[in-house]
Amino acid sequence: MKMNFCRVMRLLALRYGDQEAIVNLERNRRYSYAQYHLLSNRIADVLTTRLGIGKGDRFMLILDNDNLSLMMLPTSFKQHGTVVMTNLRDPREEHARQMELVKPKVVFLETRLLDSYYDTLLDNGCQIVVMDPPSPEQASRAGVHCFWSLVDDASQNDNAVELDTDEHICMVRFTGGTTGKGKCAMYSIDNLMATRDSGFINTDFAFNDTTRLLHVSPISHGTMMTFMPTFFAGGANITLNQLDMEKWRQVVETERVTHSFLVPTVLYRLLELQRASPRDFSSLTTLVYGAAPMSPDKLGELVACFGQIFVQGYGATEAAMFVSVLGKADHNPNDPAAIKRLSSAGRVTPGVEVFIADEQGHPLAIGETGEIRIRCKGVIKGYYENLEATASEFDNGAWKSGDLGYLDQDGYLFIVDRIKDMIISGGFNVYAVEVEAALAAHPAVLMAAVVGIPHAEWGEAVHAEVILRADVNVTAEELIALARTRLGSYKAPKSLVFVSDLPTSVVGKVLRRQVREKYWQGVARKIS
Repeated sequence: MKMNFCRVMRLLALRYGDQEAIVNLERNRRYSYAQYHLLSNRIADVLTTRLGIGKGDRFMLILDNDNLSLMMLPTSFKQHGTVVMTNLRDPREEHARQMELVKPKVVFLETRLLDSYYDTLLDNGCQIVVMDPPSPEQASRAGVHCFWSLVDDASQNDNAVELDTDEHICMVRFTGGTTGKGKCAMYSIDNLMATRDSGFINTDFAFNDTTRLLHVSPISHGTMMTFMPTFFAGGANITLNQLDMEKWRQVVETERVTHSFLVPTVLYRLLELQRASPRDFSSLTTLVYGAAPMSPDKLGELVACFGQIFVQGYGATEAAMFVSVLGKADHNPNDPAAIKRLSSAGRVTPGVEVFIADEQGHPLAIGETGEIRIRCKGVIKGYYENLEATASEFDNGAWKSGDLGYLDQDGYLFIVDRIKDMIISGGFNVYAVEVEAALAAHPAVLMAAVVGIPHAEWGEAVHAEVILRADVNVTAEELIALARTRLGSYKAPKSLVFVSDLPTSVVGKVLRRQVREKYWQGVARKIS
């Protein structure tokens, strides 16, 4: 099906008019639906006529949340190119590797990064658009454009671009590295519209034209799932560029925020702050969380503090929607059955197919544990330039999640372990092989095994066991610092121990599952 999204947004602008669509707090910008429509028309015109982005071309975003909100999917749907989402927190070396794979024609960059990124971008043949006014010296460099200068000169008229909602690859996004090169997930427009639809189908989210949703984690990642339903419901997407706990509390109070997306670790910290110095949170109706289950021990305290307003969502990079949801009624500290279900990922979204499969892909009965497989509108189109991974991780239209779980008699989905060597720490994906490769770069390291271990706040923490070469010394702190430099702080081990041996298979492959197992004894849900 083809659609013209200038017309789609024009109708939204007519419907919601002067209601706020985008609020950027750090840069003090506010756009109504009518203004956002015209601004996104201008940005689409810049991409097409000034920067030469056409069908098959890619443009990369290395941006804060407030600038991401201007370049988000309502904007990118108005032109033929493919947007490349990145995590601003990744190091420059990781962004360079991503550029090498996807070869973006243009990179939109925070101006403060220009000096350190310029040579890398130039080496990759990229045009550069900086989002804030550059210095005279920066502006004089070849290939550098100022975003607002381009936008001011662009047309605000609706265009005639029509995109196939199933076939057009509107976005790619990286999952992380498992073999030295991260997989790059490809999304159709229908994939991303699934985030909207699952937000509407699960009525506990309560998205409507009074929604004021505060984004603090990167819009390019998990909280993207709440951007689209908020926008299409006529609500306001409000952005903060980084999580400052006291700033979050202040904004909730002053902006009368109704919704936000957090991880349990943040909820627990907010609980302590609110107890010590209460603020007016009476506007809050829905706190969405993900990446880890909520602690049963904390549930009563959280409900007493915030009210019964919590909703857990389960989704993935490869299944871009709320696949399952644990609703507000399931967050009842006075109901023993609800407490038991708190470790689940909730009930499957109506219209989504989730089944539990054995190693051969055969469906298993209720209560039996196997791999969770998913078919839904949000399942991606595959991995860019990676036919092998696409063939391996998708089977007959179903995404093989790599999570082990089961469905109970009431239709609740329980996740108990992980097949894949991926760690989810504080809402971010970390691949064991990627961290092990960084540690192995040190000449003192003979072998390393990286696993996720239980953490009360982050769900999982990255932990390493390392065998050193004979007669070579290095400290744990030095190795952790090396990984932090190469991968960024959120992927680096939070703890590291030296061991004399590691469990291996008959062919010498480290058996990470056995390493993990000793840290998860007695824990029912063995992943976050």
